[in-house]
Amino acid sequence: MNEFVLNEDRFFDSDLSIRKFARELYNEIKDYPIISPHGHVDPNIFVENKPFPNPTELFISPDHYVFRMLYSQGVPLEELDIPQIGGKRLGKDPKKVWQLFAENYYLFAGTPSGVWLDYEFNKVFGIKEKLNGNNAQKVFDMINEQLQTEEFLPRNLFKKFNIEILTTTDAATDQLINHQQIKQSGWDGRVIPCFRPDGLTNLLNPNWKNELTELGKLTSLDVNNYKNFISALEMRREYFKSMGATSTDHGVISPFTYKLTEGEVNAIFSRALNGKATERDAELFTANMLMEMARMSCDDGLTMQIHAGSNRNHNNVIYEKYGLDKGCDIPQRTDYTENLKELLNAYGNNLNFTVIVFTLDETTYSRELAPLAGHYPAMKLGPAWWFHDSIEGMTRYRQMVTETAGFYNTVGFNDDTRAFVSIPARHDVARRVDANFLGGLVARHIINVDEAKNIIKDLTYNLVKKAYKL
Repeated sequence: MNEFVLNEDRFFDSDLSIRKFARELYNEIKDYPIISPHGHVDPNIFVENKPFPNPTELFISPDHYVFRMLYSQGVPLEELDIPQIGGKRLGKDPKKVWQLFAENYYLFAGTPSGVWLDYEFNKVFGIKEKLNGNNAQKVFDMINEQLQTEEFLPRNLFKKFNIEILTTTDAATDQLINHQQIKQSGWDGRVIPCFRPDGLTNLLNPNWKNELTELGKLTSLDVNNYKNFISALEMRREYFKSMGATSTDHGVISPFTYKLTEGEVNAIFSRALNGKATERDAELFTANMLMEMARMSCDDGLTMQIHAGSNRNHNNVIYEKYGLDKGCDIPQRTDYTENLKELLNAYGNNLNFTVIVFTLDETTYSRELAPLAGHYPAMKLGPAWWFHDSIEGMTRYRQMVTETAGFYNTVGFNDDTRAFVSIPARHDVARRVDANFLGGLVARHIINVDEAKNIIKDLTYNLVKKAYKL
Protein backbone atom coordinates (compact mmCIF):
# COMPACT_ATOMS: atom_id res chain seq x y z
CA MET A 1 0.00 0.00 0.00
CA ASN A 2 1.30 3.47 -0.89
CA GLU A 3 2.08 5.72 2.03
CA PHE A 4 -0.66 8.28 2.62
CA VAL A 5 0.72 11.83 2.71
CA LEU A 6 -0.90 15.22 2.22
CA ASN A 7 0.57 17.18 -0.67
CA GLU A 8 2.16 20.42 0.50
CA ASP A 9 0.54 22.27 -2.41
CA ARG A 10 -2.96 20.90 -1.78
CA PHE A 11 -5.84 23.17 -2.83
CA PHE A 12 -3.52 25.49 -4.77
CA ASP A 13 -4.20 26.22 -8.43
CA SER A 14 -2.73 23.95 -11.10
CA ASP A 15 -1.50 27.09 -12.88
CA LEU A 16 2.13 27.23 -11.77
CA SER A 17 2.28 31.03 -11.72
CA ILE A 18 -0.63 31.18 -9.25
CA ARG A 19 0.63 28.21 -7.25
CA LYS A 20 4.02 29.87 -6.74
CA PHE A 21 2.44 32.94 -5.16
CA ALA A 22 -0.10 30.87 -3.22
CA ARG A 23 2.70 28.83 -1.65
CA GLU A 24 4.66 31.96 -0.77
CA LEU A 25 1.62 33.61 0.84
CA TYR A 26 0.59 30.50 2.74
CA ASN A 27 4.09 30.17 4.20
CA GLU A 28 3.72 33.70 5.59
CA ILE A 29 0.82 32.69 7.86
CA LYS A 30 0.73 28.90 8.17
CA ASP A 31 2.09 29.03 11.72
CA TYR A 32 -0.07 31.91 12.95
CA PRO A 33 -2.11 31.25 16.11
CA ILE A 34 -5.69 30.09 15.61
CA ILE A 35 -8.44 32.51 16.59
CA SER A 36 -11.73 30.58 16.82
CA PRO A 37 -14.36 33.27 17.54
CA HIS A 38 -17.48 31.16 16.93
CA GLY A 39 -17.93 27.46 17.58
CA HIS A 40 -19.68 24.78 19.58
CA VAL A 41 -16.94 22.82 21.35
CA ASP A 42 -18.10 21.62 24.78
CA PRO A 43 -16.05 23.62 27.34
CA ASN A 44 -16.38 20.76 29.82
CA ILE A 45 -13.64 18.85 28.00
CA PHE A 46 -11.18 21.49 29.22
CA VAL A 47 -12.56 21.32 32.77
CA GLU A 48 -12.23 17.56 33.09
CA ASN A 49 -9.17 17.34 30.79
CA LYS A 50 -9.68 13.61 30.48
CA PRO A 51 -8.70 11.39 27.55
CA PHE A 52 -11.27 11.20 24.78
CA PRO A 53 -13.02 7.82 25.21
CA ASN A 54 -12.16 6.30 21.84
CA PRO A 55 -11.95 7.26 18.12
CA THR A 56 -15.66 6.63 17.56
CA GLU A 57 -16.64 9.10 20.29
CA LEU A 58 -14.12 11.62 18.97
CA PHE A 59 -14.82 11.51 15.23
CA ILE A 60 -18.33 10.15 14.68
CA SER A 61 -20.76 10.66 17.57
CA PRO A 62 -20.46 14.48 17.88
CA ASP A 63 -20.05 15.33 14.19
CA HIS A 64 -23.26 15.74 12.20
CA TYR A 65 -21.20 16.31 9.04
CA VAL A 66 -20.00 12.70 9.34
CA PHE A 67 -23.16 10.84 10.23
CA ARG A 68 -25.25 13.00 7.88
CA MET A 69 -23.37 11.59 4.89
CA LEU A 70 -23.61 8.03 6.20
CA TYR A 71 -27.34 8.41 6.84
CA SER A 72 -27.85 9.73 3.30
CA GLN A 73 -26.48 6.40 2.05
CA GLY A 74 -28.86 4.35 4.15
CA VAL A 75 -26.78 3.78 7.28
CA PRO A 76 -29.23 4.02 10.23
CA LEU A 77 -28.21 6.36 13.03
CA GLU A 78 -28.96 3.48 15.41
CA GLU A 79 -26.06 1.55 13.86
CA LEU A 80 -23.78 4.52 14.56
CA ASP A 81 -25.05 4.75 18.17
CA ILE A 82 -25.82 8.44 17.83
CA PRO A 83 -27.28 9.77 21.12
CA GLN A 84 -31.05 10.07 21.09
CA ILE A 85 -33.17 12.63 22.95
CA GLY A 86 -32.33 12.48 26.64
CA GLY A 87 -28.94 10.93 25.93
CA LYS A 88 -30.31 7.41 25.32
CA ARG A 89 -27.90 5.16 23.42
CA LEU A 90 -28.06 1.57 22.22
CA GLY A 91 -24.57 0.75 23.45
CA LYS A 92 -23.07 -0.38 20.15
CA ASP A 93 -19.49 -1.61 20.25
CA PRO A 94 -17.35 1.44 19.28
CA LYS A 95 -15.10 -0.80 17.17
CA LYS A 96 -18.07 -2.05 15.14
CA VAL A 97 -19.27 1.52 14.60
CA TRP A 98 -15.77 2.48 13.48
CA GLN A 99 -15.68 -0.47 11.08
CA LEU A 100 -18.92 0.69 9.48
CA PHE A 101 -17.52 4.23 9.19
CA ALA A 102 -14.26 2.97 7.64
CA GLU A 103 -16.04 0.78 5.10
CA ASN A 104 -17.93 3.86 3.96
CA TYR A 105 -15.05 6.32 4.19
CA TYR A 106 -14.91 6.54 0.39
CA LEU A 107 -18.20 8.49 0.56
CA PHE A 108 -16.32 11.54 1.84
CA ALA A 109 -14.05 11.87 -1.21
CA GLY A 110 -14.15 15.44 -2.53
CA THR A 111 -16.11 16.76 0.46
CA PRO A 112 -14.85 19.17 3.13
CA SER A 113 -15.42 16.45 5.72
CA GLY A 114 -13.07 14.18 3.80
CA VAL A 115 -10.46 16.93 3.59
CA TRP A 116 -10.69 17.64 7.33
CA LEU A 117 -10.62 13.96 8.31
CA ASP A 118 -7.59 13.26 6.10
CA TYR A 119 -5.76 16.11 7.84
CA GLU A 120 -6.75 14.89 11.31
CA PHE A 121 -5.70 11.32 10.66
CA ASN A 122 -2.44 12.24 8.93
CA LYS A 123 -1.28 15.44 10.64
CA VAL A 124 -2.73 15.07 14.14
CA PHE A 125 -2.42 11.29 14.61
CA GLY A 126 0.32 10.44 12.11
CA ILE A 127 -1.68 7.79 10.25
CA LYS A 128 0.20 7.00 7.04
CA GLU A 129 -2.48 5.02 5.23
CA LYS A 130 -5.91 5.95 3.93
CA LEU A 131 -8.73 4.66 6.12
CA ASN A 132 -10.77 1.78 4.67
CA GLY A 133 -12.56 -1.36 5.76
CA ASN A 134 -9.38 -3.47 5.67
CA ASN A 135 -7.31 -1.30 8.00
CA ALA A 136 -10.18 -0.02 10.16
CA GLN A 137 -9.25 -1.86 13.36
CA LYS A 138 -5.56 -1.15 12.96
CA VAL A 139 -6.23 2.58 12.60
CA PHE A 140 -8.72 2.50 15.49
CA ASP A 141 -6.07 0.97 17.75
CA MET A 142 -3.38 3.42 16.61
CA ILE A 143 -5.60 6.41 17.37
CA ASN A 144 -6.95 4.94 20.58
CA GLU A 145 -3.48 4.29 21.92
CA GLN A 146 -2.53 7.92 21.36
CA LEU A 147 -5.74 9.18 22.95
CA GLN A 148 -4.67 7.59 26.23
CA THR A 149 -1.43 9.59 26.37
CA GLU A 150 -0.90 12.92 28.07
CA GLU A 151 -0.05 14.58 24.74
CA PHE A 152 -3.63 14.08 23.54
CA LEU A 153 -5.45 15.45 26.57
CA PRO A 154 -7.75 18.33 25.54
CA ARG A 155 -5.66 21.08 27.14
CA ASN A 156 -2.47 19.80 25.58
CA LEU A 157 -4.13 19.55 22.17
CA PHE A 158 -5.34 23.14 22.62
CA LYS A 159 -1.69 24.16 22.97
CA LYS A 160 -0.50 21.82 20.21
CA PHE A 161 -3.06 23.29 17.81
CA ASN A 162 -1.73 26.77 18.66
CA ILE A 163 -5.19 28.03 19.63
CA GLU A 164 -5.03 31.52 21.07
CA ILE A 165 -8.77 31.98 21.68
CA LEU A 166 -11.69 29.55 21.52
CA THR A 167 -15.28 30.80 21.80
CA THR A 168 -18.15 28.52 22.73
CA THR A 169 -21.85 29.21 22.09
CA ASP A 170 -24.05 29.31 25.18
CA ALA A 171 -27.73 29.79 25.94
CA ALA A 172 -28.70 33.02 27.69
CA THR A 173 -29.76 30.93 30.70
CA ASP A 174 -26.49 28.98 30.88
CA GLN A 175 -24.84 29.59 34.24
CA LEU A 176 -21.42 29.16 32.55
CA ILE A 177 -20.23 26.86 35.31
CA ASN A 178 -17.68 25.25 32.98
CA HIS A 179 -16.25 28.66 32.16
CA GLN A 180 -16.06 29.49 35.85
CA GLN A 181 -14.19 26.25 36.50
CA ILE A 182 -11.75 26.92 33.67
CA LYS A 183 -10.99 30.36 35.11
CA GLN A 184 -10.55 28.95 38.63
CA SER A 185 -8.28 26.12 37.46
CA GLY A 186 -5.40 28.44 36.67
CA TRP A 187 -5.03 27.00 33.17
CA ASP A 188 -3.86 29.67 30.73
CA GLY A 189 -5.97 28.55 27.74
CA ARG A 190 -8.42 31.27 26.74
CA VAL A 191 -11.92 29.80 26.34
CA ILE A 192 -14.74 32.35 26.39
CA PRO A 193 -18.54 32.19 26.05
CA CYS A 194 -20.86 33.74 23.48
CA PHE A 195 -24.36 34.92 24.40
CA ARG A 196 -27.07 33.12 22.38
CA PRO A 197 -30.64 34.01 23.44
CA ASP A 198 -32.55 32.08 20.75
CA GLY A 199 -34.37 29.95 23.31
CA LEU A 200 -35.94 33.11 24.72
CA THR A 201 -36.44 35.19 21.58
CA ASN A 202 -38.23 32.43 19.64
CA LEU A 203 -41.77 32.19 20.98
CA LEU A 204 -42.31 28.91 19.10
CA ASN A 205 -39.57 27.21 21.10
CA PRO A 206 -41.42 24.41 22.95
CA ASN A 207 -39.28 25.10 26.03
CA TRP A 208 -39.87 28.87 25.97
CA LYS A 209 -41.79 28.96 29.26
CA ASN A 210 -39.12 26.87 30.98
CA GLU A 211 -36.41 29.17 29.63
CA LEU A 212 -38.37 32.16 30.87
CA THR A 213 -38.66 30.64 34.34
CA GLU A 214 -34.93 29.98 34.44
CA LEU A 215 -34.22 33.55 33.28
CA GLY A 216 -36.28 34.84 36.20
CA LYS A 217 -34.40 32.65 38.68
CA LEU A 218 -31.01 33.76 37.42
CA THR A 219 -31.83 37.46 37.55
CA SER A 220 -34.25 37.54 40.51
CA LEU A 221 -36.69 39.43 38.31
CA ASP A 222 -40.35 38.76 37.68
CA VAL A 223 -40.21 38.23 33.91
CA ASN A 224 -43.96 38.00 33.45
CA ASN A 225 -43.90 41.29 31.56
CA TYR A 226 -41.91 42.49 28.60
CA LYS A 227 -40.11 45.34 30.40
CA ASN A 228 -38.61 42.99 32.98
CA PHE A 229 -37.86 40.45 30.27
CA ILE A 230 -35.66 43.00 28.51
CA SER A 231 -34.00 44.01 31.79
CA ALA A 232 -33.27 40.38 32.56
CA LEU A 233 -31.63 39.85 29.16
CA GLU A 234 -29.49 42.94 29.69
CA MET A 235 -28.38 41.54 33.04
CA ARG A 236 -27.45 38.21 31.47
CA ARG A 237 -25.42 39.97 28.80
CA GLU A 238 -23.49 41.78 31.51
CA TYR A 239 -22.83 38.48 33.25
CA PHE A 240 -21.56 36.94 30.03
CA LYS A 241 -19.27 39.95 29.55
CA SER A 242 -17.89 39.46 33.06
CA MET A 243 -17.02 35.90 32.02
CA GLY A 244 -15.10 37.12 28.97
CA ALA A 245 -17.78 37.17 26.27
CA THR A 246 -17.26 39.62 23.43
CA SER A 247 -20.11 38.58 21.13
CA THR A 248 -23.71 37.48 20.80
CA ASP A 249 -25.19 35.07 18.27
CA HIS A 250 -28.68 34.88 16.78
CA GLY A 251 -29.82 31.91 14.73
CA VAL A 252 -32.90 32.91 12.74
CA ILE A 253 -34.68 31.57 9.68
CA SER A 254 -35.17 35.11 8.38
CA PRO A 255 -33.10 38.22 9.19
CA PHE A 256 -36.36 40.22 9.29
CA THR A 257 -36.00 43.19 11.64
CA TYR A 258 -38.88 45.33 12.87
CA LYS A 259 -39.44 47.50 15.94
CA LEU A 260 -42.81 46.85 17.51
CA THR A 261 -44.65 49.54 19.43
CA GLU A 262 -44.87 49.18 23.19
CA GLY A 263 -48.50 48.16 22.93
CA GLU A 264 -47.85 45.60 20.18
CA VAL A 265 -44.97 43.88 21.92
CA ASN A 266 -46.74 43.78 25.29
CA ALA A 267 -49.78 42.17 23.66
CA ILE A 268 -47.64 39.53 21.92
CA PHE A 269 -45.69 38.80 25.09
CA SER A 270 -48.95 38.40 27.02
CA ARG A 271 -50.31 35.96 24.44
CA ALA A 272 -47.08 33.96 24.61
CA LEU A 273 -47.34 33.74 28.41
CA ASN A 274 -50.82 32.31 27.97
CA GLY A 275 -49.71 29.84 25.32
CA LYS A 276 -51.62 31.62 22.56
CA ALA A 277 -48.81 33.10 20.45
CA THR A 278 -49.28 32.61 16.70
CA GLU A 279 -46.62 32.04 14.06
CA ARG A 280 -47.03 35.69 13.02
CA ASP A 281 -46.57 36.73 16.66
CA ALA A 282 -43.35 34.75 16.80
CA GLU A 283 -42.08 36.23 13.54
CA LEU A 284 -42.73 39.79 14.71
CA PHE A 285 -41.32 39.14 18.17
CA THR A 286 -38.05 37.73 16.80
CA ALA A 287 -37.77 40.70 14.41
CA ASN A 288 -38.31 43.04 17.33
CA MET A 289 -35.75 41.20 19.47
CA LEU A 290 -33.09 41.55 16.78
CA MET A 291 -33.66 45.29 17.03
CA GLU A 292 -33.41 45.11 20.82
CA MET A 293 -30.22 43.08 20.64
CA ALA A 294 -28.66 45.58 18.24
CA ARG A 295 -29.58 48.39 20.62
CA MET A 296 -28.02 46.48 23.52
CA SER A 297 -24.85 45.88 21.50
CA CYS A 298 -24.54 49.62 20.91
CA ASP A 299 -24.71 50.03 24.69
CA ASP A 300 -22.54 47.17 25.94
CA GLY A 301 -20.18 46.72 22.98
CA LEU A 302 -20.82 43.03 22.31
CA THR A 303 -20.37 42.16 18.64
CA MET A 304 -23.63 40.86 17.15
CA GLN A 305 -23.75 37.84 14.86
CA ILE A 306 -26.79 36.94 12.73
CA HIS A 307 -26.89 33.43 11.26
CA ALA A 308 -29.85 33.28 8.90
CA GLY A 309 -31.34 31.00 6.30
CA SER A 310 -31.30 27.54 7.87
CA ASN A 311 -34.52 25.56 7.74
CA ARG A 312 -33.93 23.65 10.94
CA ASN A 313 -34.87 20.01 11.59
CA HIS A 314 -36.25 19.39 8.10
CA ASN A 315 -36.47 15.64 8.75
CA ASN A 316 -39.20 15.26 11.39
CA VAL A 317 -38.54 11.54 11.84
CA ILE A 318 -34.96 12.19 12.96
CA TYR A 319 -35.86 15.30 14.96
CA GLU A 320 -38.53 13.52 17.00
CA LYS A 321 -36.16 10.70 17.93
CA TYR A 322 -32.77 12.40 18.06
CA GLY A 323 -33.51 16.10 18.58
CA LEU A 324 -31.47 19.08 17.44
CA ASP A 325 -28.26 19.21 15.42
CA LYS A 326 -28.46 15.82 13.75
CA GLY A 327 -27.64 16.87 10.21
CA CYS A 328 -31.23 17.62 9.16
CA ASP A 329 -30.92 21.38 8.62
CA ILE A 330 -31.30 22.61 5.03
CA PRO A 331 -30.44 26.03 3.47
CA GLN A 332 -33.26 28.13 2.07
CA ARG A 333 -33.67 31.35 0.07
CA THR A 334 -33.11 34.42 2.22
CA ASP A 335 -33.64 38.15 1.71
CA TYR A 336 -31.32 40.65 3.40
CA THR A 337 -31.77 44.01 1.69
CA GLU A 338 -35.31 44.64 2.91
CA ASN A 339 -35.18 42.52 6.04
CA LEU A 340 -32.13 44.28 7.50
CA LYS A 341 -33.16 47.76 6.39
CA GLU A 342 -34.79 48.80 9.67
CA LEU A 343 -31.92 47.54 11.81
CA LEU A 344 -29.25 49.11 9.60
CA ASN A 345 -31.06 52.43 9.41
CA ALA A 346 -31.35 52.49 13.18
CA TYR A 347 -27.87 51.26 14.09
CA GLY A 348 -25.80 50.58 10.97
CA ASN A 349 -24.17 54.01 11.01
CA ASN A 350 -23.08 53.65 14.64
CA LEU A 351 -19.31 53.29 14.80
CA ASN A 352 -19.57 51.57 18.21
CA PHE A 353 -21.69 48.76 16.76
CA THR A 354 -20.56 45.69 14.80
CA VAL A 355 -23.00 43.21 13.25
CA ILE A 356 -21.59 40.21 11.39
CA VAL A 357 -24.04 38.64 8.95
CA PHE A 358 -23.80 35.04 7.73
CA THR A 359 -25.81 33.34 5.00
CA LEU A 360 -26.61 29.90 3.63
CA ASP A 361 -27.96 31.50 0.47
CA GLU A 362 -24.94 32.09 -1.78
CA THR A 363 -27.06 33.95 -4.33
CA THR A 364 -27.15 36.90 -1.93
CA TYR A 365 -23.36 37.39 -1.69
CA SER A 366 -22.91 39.74 -4.63
CA ARG A 367 -26.52 40.88 -4.98
CA GLU A 368 -27.22 41.96 -1.38
CA LEU A 369 -24.65 41.22 1.31
CA ALA A 370 -21.53 42.66 -0.30
CA PRO A 371 -23.28 45.92 -1.27
CA LEU A 372 -24.72 46.26 2.25
CA ALA A 373 -21.39 45.58 3.97
CA GLY A 374 -19.68 47.79 1.41
CA HIS A 375 -21.74 50.72 2.65
CA TYR A 376 -22.84 50.47 6.30
CA PRO A 377 -19.90 50.98 8.69
CA ALA A 378 -21.37 48.65 11.32
CA MET A 379 -21.94 45.67 9.04
CA LYS A 380 -19.36 43.01 8.23
CA LEU A 381 -19.66 39.76 6.29
CA GLY A 382 -19.21 36.49 8.09
CA PRO A 383 -17.13 33.86 6.26
CA ALA A 384 -18.58 31.11 4.08
CA TRP A 385 -20.70 29.18 6.53
CA TRP A 386 -21.73 25.56 7.14
CA PHE A 387 -22.54 23.97 3.77
CA HIS A 388 -20.20 26.47 2.10
CA ASP A 389 -17.28 26.00 4.52
CA SER A 390 -15.38 24.22 1.77
CA ILE A 391 -12.65 24.77 -0.79
CA GLU A 392 -15.03 25.80 -3.55
CA GLY A 393 -17.47 27.52 -1.18
CA MET A 394 -14.79 29.80 0.27
CA THR A 395 -13.45 30.49 -3.20
CA ARG A 396 -16.91 31.48 -4.47
CA TYR A 397 -17.33 33.70 -1.41
CA ARG A 398 -14.14 35.65 -2.18
CA GLN A 399 -15.02 35.86 -5.87
CA MET A 400 -18.49 37.24 -5.22
CA VAL A 401 -17.86 39.72 -2.41
CA THR A 402 -14.36 41.13 -2.87
CA GLU A 403 -14.95 43.54 -5.74
CA THR A 404 -17.84 45.21 -3.89
CA ALA A 405 -17.01 44.86 -0.20
CA GLY A 406 -13.24 44.43 -0.40
CA PHE A 407 -11.34 42.27 2.08
CA TYR A 408 -11.68 44.63 5.01
CA ASN A 409 -15.44 44.37 5.34
CA THR A 410 -15.02 40.66 6.02
CA VAL A 411 -13.92 39.11 9.32
CA GLY A 412 -11.47 36.35 8.51
CA PHE A 413 -12.48 32.76 9.26
CA ASN A 414 -14.30 30.86 11.98
CA ASP A 415 -14.64 27.09 12.20
CA ASP A 416 -18.14 26.87 13.73
CA THR A 417 -17.48 23.30 14.89
CA ARG A 418 -18.34 20.85 17.66
CA ALA A 419 -15.50 18.58 16.53
CA PHE A 420 -12.54 19.91 18.51
CA VAL A 421 -9.84 17.94 16.69
CA SER A 422 -11.01 19.30 13.32
CA ILE A 423 -10.20 22.92 14.24
CA PRO A 424 -6.62 23.02 12.86
CA ALA A 425 -7.76 21.19 9.71
CA ARG A 426 -10.51 23.73 9.03
CA HIS A 427 -8.26 26.72 9.60
CA ASP A 428 -5.58 25.22 7.37
CA VAL A 429 -8.10 24.90 4.52
CA ALA A 430 -9.20 28.53 4.95
CA ARG A 431 -5.62 29.78 4.96
CA ARG A 432 -4.77 27.81 1.82
CA VAL A 433 -7.89 28.97 -0.02
CA ASP A 434 -7.21 32.61 0.82
CA ALA A 435 -3.55 32.24 -0.20
CA ASN A 436 -4.65 30.77 -3.52
CA PHE A 437 -7.21 33.50 -4.16
CA LEU A 438 -4.69 36.22 -3.40
CA GLY A 439 -2.10 34.38 -5.48
CA GLY A 440 -4.46 34.63 -8.43
CA LEU A 441 -4.78 38.39 -7.97
CA VAL A 442 -1.02 38.75 -7.84
CA ALA A 443 -0.50 36.57 -10.92
CA ARG A 444 -2.94 38.78 -12.84
CA HIS A 445 -1.25 41.95 -11.56
CA ILE A 446 -4.38 43.18 -9.76
CA ILE A 447 -2.39 43.55 -6.53
CA ASN A 448 1.30 43.09 -5.87
CA VAL A 449 2.84 40.44 -3.64
CA ASP A 450 3.57 42.85 -0.78
CA GLU A 451 -0.07 43.90 -0.69
CA ALA A 452 -1.10 40.25 -0.75
CA LYS A 453 1.18 39.46 2.20
CA ASN A 454 -0.40 42.21 4.26
CA ILE A 455 -3.90 41.11 3.30
CA ILE A 456 -3.40 37.44 4.13
CA LYS A 457 -2.02 38.34 7.55
CA ASP A 458 -5.13 40.40 8.19
CA LEU A 459 -7.48 37.68 6.89
CA THR A 460 -5.79 35.09 9.08
CA TYR A 461 -5.41 37.01 12.32
CA ASN A 462 -6.03 40.74 12.54
CA LEU A 463 -9.54 41.12 11.09
CA VAL A 464 -11.09 38.47 13.32
CA LYS A 465 -9.54 39.97 16.44
CA LYS A 466 -10.79 43.41 15.49
CA ALA A 467 -14.34 42.36 14.57
CA TYR A 468 -14.83 40.24 17.69
CA LYS A 469 -12.95 42.65 19.95
CA LEU A 470 -10.49 40.00 21.02
